Amino acid sequence: MEATQKQIEAGIETVLAVAEAIKSLGSVPSGHLYARVMGFLSMGQYNQIIGILKKQGLIKEMNYELKWIA
Repeated sequence: MEATQKQIEAGIETVLAVAEAIKSLGSVPSGHLYARVMGFLSMGQYNQIIGILKKQGLIKEMNYELKWIA
């Protein structure tokens, strides 16, 4: 099944929202951040977003702490 333009835009907005939250906090325990978004994202979706942000060099994770590095 191919994603629609609306689904793609929603996915990008979600990644940007999580990135902005981490950036504004500077650092945050990953579990605390997930607790705030778990009503909107599954654990799998959350882990995918964190993976994207790490792969892009925007955040790093050490001892379950997410830190903005960009």
